[in-house]
Amino acid sequence: MSKRDYYEVLGVAKTASEGEMKSAFRKLAMAYHPDRNPGDKEAEIKFKEVNEAYQTLSDGQKRAAYDRFGHAAFSQGGAGGPGFGADFGDFMSDIFDTFFGDARGGPGAGARAGRPGGGRERGADLRYNLEISLEEAFTGKTETIRLPTSVTCEVCAGSGAKAGSKPRACPTCGGYGRVRAAQGFFAIERTCPNCQGRGEIIDDPCAACGGAGRVTRERTLSVNVPAGVDDGLRIRLAGEGESGLRGGPAGDLYIFLSIKPHPFFQRDGADLFCRVPISMVTAALSGEITVPVIDGSHTTVRIPAGTQTNKQFRLKGKGMPVLRSRDVGDLYIQVFVETPQNLTKRQRELLQEFDQQGTGVDNHPESAGFFSRVKEFFDGLSGSGRA
Repeated sequence: MSKRDYYEVLGVAKTASEGEMKSAFRKLAMAYHPDRNPGDKEAEIKFKEVNEAYQTLSDGQKRAAYDRFGHAAFSQGGAGGPGFGADFGDFMSDIFDTFFGDARGGPGAGARAGRPGGGRERGADLRYNLEISLEEAFTGKTETIRLPTSVTCEVCAGSGAKAGSKPRACPTCGGYGRVRAAQGFFAIERTCPNCQGRGEIIDDPCAACGGAGRVTRERTLSVNVPAGVDDGLRIRLAGEGESGLRGGPAGDLYIFLSIKPHPFFQRDGADLFCRVPISMVTAALSGEITVPVIDGSHTTVRIPAGTQTNKQFRLKGKGMPVLRSRDVGDLYIQVFVETPQNLTKRQRELLQEFDQQGTGVDNHPESAGFFSRVKEFFDGLSGSGRA
């Protein structure tokens, strides 16, 4: 299947600026991210397609090659026809380096910009699972967490070199992190085998971190959990992940929230449900019951005479707060009538006496109506059989 146009994938014009492309990419990446679409293969494919398009168009060299040759610029063989066994994107990169190397900053510019060369690699993102109670989700809280992670080495300040020394530019690649091999008019560019793309050589590594520029430590962080959070919510702490190699930027820390089951309440969005048993006498004659509220208080609910099982009573504004909003959900009290058990002799006599007084349509309209319809149903079957 042929690839879609990269500009079409991002939904931008060919004249779009870097900022416009970045904004479009962020929206699409969030929409199709695997964490938001678990098990959705189509979303996963679209996420990869969006990422591939942005990786190409956000790079000035690759974008220029794509604008001229389209997808052929990065396919085997490329637009140059037979004889180009390597990725044509590498060839186009070298063409631009040949003619515009000085304007781009020359070797070492990539190191200063955080690209290959310089060894500054971004740290990994970290995940922390945090379980809280429903009451804590209602009020919000500040949680102190401890996690082992890589932090910048204080001895060498992240350089990886022993105190008093510093890394030197790799003599093989001149600090760029990549080397070239001429092949006719073109040149093949590959990762430098001497420095593995870092662009630097450390002759005397720091003893504390072994030249990595970072060490493992346990960190203590304070996490603000806002009121109204729901199960599965993710909180991102930018720059609080693993430190980068040799002074590279740190990754992010993602806090994944889970809420413990509650003994009384079940949650549906901002609404809470509480199932409460009531006695047969209270259901028949009316009465009052005291029920708990998530804020720690309690309230009284009036039960009218003749209340049936599964009857719901709504307590407005007694539910959960809506995240980043002033709205509040409701509390629904769902009652069920409990049949008495372990009756005494006298209680049995009273119930039998009650039954003998008659339990007609007025006392039990639902059961009377049901059995009346059952009788009509069987009468109809009998009549059909005789016919």
